Amino acid sequence: MTDIPSLIKDLALILMVAGVVTLLFKRLRQPLVLGYVVAGFLVSPHLPLTMSVVDVENIHLWADIGVMFLLFSLGLDFSFKKILKMGASPIIATIATISSMLLLGIGTGRLFGWGTMDCIFLGGMVAMSSTTIIYKAFDDLGLRQQRFAGIVMSVLILEDIMAIVMMVMLAAIASGNNPDGGMMLNSVLKIGFFLVLWFVVGIFAIPLFLRSVRKLINNEVLLIVSLGLCCGMAVFSTQVGFSSAFGAFVMGSILAETVEAEKIIRLVEPVKNLFGAIFFVSVGMLVDPAIIVEYAVPIIVLVLTILLGQAVFGSFSFLISGQSLKSAMQCGFSMAQIGEFSFIIASLGLSLGVIGDFLYPVVVAVSVITTFLTPYMIRASVPCYNHLERHLPKSWIIRLNNLTLTHASMDSGENLWRSLLVQLLRIVLIYGILSVAIVLVMFSFVLPFAIRILPASVANISVGLLTIVAVSPFLRAMMMKKNHSDEFRALWKVNLANRILLTLTIVARIAIAAAFVYYICAYVARFPHAVEFALAFAFVVIMILSRRLKRSSIGLERMFIQNLRSRDIEAQVHGHRRPLYEGHLLDRDIHISDVDVPEDTLWAGRTLGELRFGNKFGIHVSSILRGRQRINIPGAETILFPGDRIQVIGTDDQLTAFSSAMQKSVLPDDPDIEKREMRLRHVIITSTSPFVGKRLKESGIREHYGCMVVGIEEGKENLSRPNPDHVFQKGDIVWVVGEKDNLDRINR
Repeated sequence: MTDIPSLIKDLALILMVAGVVTLLFKRLRQPLVLGYVVAGFLVSPHLPLTMSVVDVENIHLWADIGVMFLLFSLGLDFSFKKILKMGASPIIATIATISSMLLLGIGTGRLFGWGTMDCIFLGGMVAMSSTTIIYKAFDDLGLRQQRFAGIVMSVLILEDIMAIVMMVMLAAIASGNNPDGGMMLNSVLKIGFFLVLWFVVGIFAIPLFLRSVRKLINNEVLLIVSLGLCCGMAVFSTQVGFSSAFGAFVMGSILAETVEAEKIIRLVEPVKNLFGAIFFVSVGMLVDPAIIVEYAVPIIVLVLTILLGQAVFGSFSFLISGQSLKSAMQCGFSMAQIGEFSFIIASLGLSLGVIGDFLYPVVVAVSVITTFLTPYMIRASVPCYNHLERHLPKSWIIRLNNLTLTHASMDSGENLWRSLLVQLLRIVLIYGILSVAIVLVMFSFVLPFAIRILPASVANISVGLLTIVAVSPFLRAMMMKKNHSDEFRALWKVNLANRILLTLTIVARIAIAAAFVYYICAYVARFPHAVEFALAFAFVVIMILSRRLKRSSIGLERMFIQNLRSRDIEAQVHGHRRPLYEGHLLDRDIHISDVDVPEDTLWAGRTLGELRFGNKFGIHVSSILRGRQRINIPGAETILFPGDRIQVIGTDDQLTAFSSAMQKSVLPDDPDIEKREMRLRHVIITSTSPFVGKRLKESGIREHYGCMVVGIEEGKENLSRPNPDHVFQKGDIVWVVGEKDNLDRINR
C-alpha cells in the first residue's frame, strides 16, 4: 500500500484538531482565531504529550499562502472611496493611535534590553488592534449599532491599511543595516508610487476585462480568474521589492470596485477560511511554554502597556479627532488588544530572520490575554468616564470635549482655494505617476528591443515619439483640467491677486508637462539644449491645441470613472442604493421612496395606465425592481406584479398617501379559510345525472361548480386522461378535485 505523504498526515491532524477546538470555542462564544492558535499549540512539537506535526516547513509554506489570501479578502472588503468619504476625523485618530502605541512598544522593548529590530517589530505588533476580535466583541455585547462602534470600525479599516504599509516599511528597514529617515522616506514614496499606479491601471483594465468575458464566466471560472489575478499581483509585487501579501491586498482592493465583487467575496470565502485556519494554527505551533514561563514578566508588562496605552493614548487620539470625551473613551477602551495583524508582522520578522524566536510566542500570549479582556475593557469605559466626570472640574470636561484638530474654521474663499488645490495636487500626482510609469516601460523594455531590430538612431527617435504620444493624454489632462471648474471661475472673479495665483498654477503644470517631454527628448537624442527646449515647448503647444487629444483624454477619464463607479451603479440598479440624483431632488422638497407591492394586492395584473398613480396621488414611478430585473421609466402599458419594488418620486405628503393606499388595496382575509381545503372524490354518472350525454367541455363542472376532472375510469389499470370532447355515459366513474361544498353540489 502506498504511504501517505507527511504533508497530508499533518493537514489531517491540523484540521481535525482545529475543528474540535473551534467547536469548543464557538460554544464558549470566544473568537475562532484563538481556537486556531490553541489548536496549533496542541499539535506543536513543544507539547510532546499529543501527536505533533512532522513537516513543519511545508505547513509554514501553506501558512504564507494563508496570509496572502487573508489580505486578498481584506482588500475585497476595502474601498478607497470609503476612506475618501470618511473625512479627517478617523485619519487623525488612526495616525495618533498608531504613533503613540508604536512608541510605547519600542520603549517597552528597550526597557527589557531587547535588540533594535526586536523593538521596532514589537512596536508594530503592539500598534495593531484586531478588527476580527473587536467586531466579535461588539456583536456579542449588542453594541454594533451604537455610534462609537461605527467610529471604531472606520479607524480599524484605516489601521489595516496602515498595517499593510507598515509591513512594507518594516521589510525595507530590515533589509538595511542602518535604517534611517531617508530609507523610511524612500520606502513611503515607493509604496505610494506603486499603490497609485497599480490602483489606477487596475481600475482601468480589470473591469474592462471582466465586462468583456462576463457572459462566459460562471462561478468556477470566476473563482479561478480571481485567484489567478491575486497570485499574479502577488508575484509582481515581490518582483518590485514588496511582499506577496501587499500585492494580494492591492488586487483585492481593485476587484472590490467591480460589479463581480460580491460574488468573488462569496467564492473566495471558503479558500480564505481554509488557508487562514492553517496560518493561525501555524502561529500556535510556535508557542513554546518554556519561553512563556521565562518571559512571564515581559508578557504581563506588555499586556498592561496595551491596556493602559489604548485607554489613555487611544482615548486621547479619538478626542483630538473631534469626538466627545465619553465617545473617545469608549473607542479607546475598545481597541485594547492585538490580534491577526500582530501575528502577520511577527511571522514577517521571523521569515526575514531579524527578530528573536522568543518574540513570537510572547506576542501570541499577549494577544490571548488581551482578547479575553476585551469585553471587560469595553464595559469599563462608561464607568471610567462617569468617575472622571464626577472628579474633574466641569471646565476641564468642557475643554476636553472641545479638544479637536478637525474644527478649523475657514471662510468661503479659503474653502475654494483648498478644494481647488487638493484637486490640482491629485491630478498632478496621478497623471504624473502614470507618465513616469509609461516612460520607464518604454525606455526599459521597448527601447532595448527596438535597438536590436533597428538602427540605433531610428530606434531612439521612433521610441521617443511613441513615448510622447503615449503620455500626451495624461500630460494634457495635467495641464488643462480644472481650468474651467466652478472653483477656478469663482476665485478668478474675486480680485487680481487671485488671477495671478491661478495663472501660476497653470504655468506650473505646463512646466511639469514640458519637463517630461524635455526628458524624453534628451534621453533619445543628443540635440543642443536650446533645440530640446524648443521641441518640448512645441509638443506642449500641440497637446494643448489638439482637439483629438482632448477627446481622447476625456474619454479615458470617463471610462475610468465609470469603472470606479461600476459597483455603485450595480447596487443602484438592484435597488440596494439610492440614485445619485436623489440629492438634487431633496433641494426641491421631493425625494425618492421605495414601495413594496404586497403579495395579495388588488392592483396586481393591471397596467400603470389603468392605475393612474400620477393623477390620483401626484407621484411619478421612476423604476420597477422585479427580481434581478430593473425597468427604468416604465410606460403606461407596464403591468404591475405582486412582489415588485417600485421607486416613486414625490413630496412627503404624496408618498405617504400613496404608500397608505398601497397597503390598503389588498385582498381581505378569508373568514372561511377552513373551507378552502381541496379534496379528491369520485363521482358515478347515473341515468338521472345532468351530465349524461354531455361532453366534458359542455358540462360546466369547472365553470359552474368550481371543480376539475382529473381522470375517468374505463376499466383500465390507470385513469384515462380527460378529453374535452369525452361524452359522459351512464356508469362512468369520474375523479374530481375541488372544495367540499362544490363536490357536494355535484353529488346532489
